[in-house]
Amino acid sequence: MEYDLNDIVEMKKEHPCHKSKYWKIIRMGADIRIKCQGCGASVLFPRSEFEKKCKKVVQRSQTPLE
Repeated sequence: MEYDLNDIVEMKKEHPCHKSKYWKIIRMGADIRIKCQGCGASVLFPRSEFEKKCKKVVQRSQTPLE
């Protein structure tokens, strides 16, 4: 699966706030930090765990590649 910084992703499970099932990738490295689009809470996952729990990329970031 291809994903990048500032992409919006859908996870297999919804956040407990029940406001949104979409998350924005706000940090990438060995760990990936994602931010709930509903309440703004952030969660840090190891990359391998994130890849297991990520369902699909909903929206790509708008930054052009140069």
